[in-house]
Amino acid sequence: MLNYKLIYEVEILKALVLGEEERGQSQYQVMCFIFYIKKDAFISSDAMSKLRQKNPGTVRTPEEDRGRENYTMDYTVDVSRSMVFSPHIVDLCSEASESSYTRYEDIQLWSATQGLPESTYLSAVKRFPAAAEPSLSNEIHASELESNHQRCAELKQVWTPCQCHLELCIGWYPCELKYCKGKGESKSLSMTYRCGIKTCRKCHLFSYYVPQKQSCLWDE
Repeated sequence: MLNYKLIYEVEILKALVLGEEERGQSQYQVMCFIFYIKKDAFISSDAMSKLRQKNPGTVRTPEEDRGRENYTMDYTVDVSRSMVFSPHIVDLCSEASESSYTRYEDIQLWSATQGLPESTYLSAVKRFPAAAEPSLSNEIHASELESNHQRCAELKQVWTPCQCHLELCIGWYPCELKYCKGKGESKSLSMTYRCGIKTCRKCHLFSYYVPQKQSCLWDE
């Protein structure tokens, strides 16, 4: 199940994964992935409010497939301090207090666009632990994180820390306004007017640290 929200150049994807009872998981897991998005990546809220969808139960086919983007997360977010990212994280990710993730490169982008020092954001996150503790700064790079932990799919021991992968896809969402050309009042001049909303599909592949493979049994 996905829950999706956008505000202030912050995109939040929330995932709920049901436990596999036959493998010792009686509870479900909730994860939040928090990352930067450009303001113009989605249509305006005004246009959204005018969207009228007939037969809402119908399975929709997107007009454009925007492929898959890869995200290597290198921080966990302290949900209790997450207001610096978005006021919605506290409520949306309340069940993911230890499994909300972001990236250093996104922190750099928010810092540049919002005019806040990186330290403001870094005070609300915690770097993933390294497999072997070299003298790493808090600004560990994603490539270093990948090399420090094996992928969960490569391990047999379910209690071993590893690098988990989870793909989340938004199968259908309004992504752009459509514009058509027509004749103006004089009929000699052409004009452009809004005539609909374009729909898209997009996938996200997240890579992130888990303290034990038991939390990532699907990545096999």
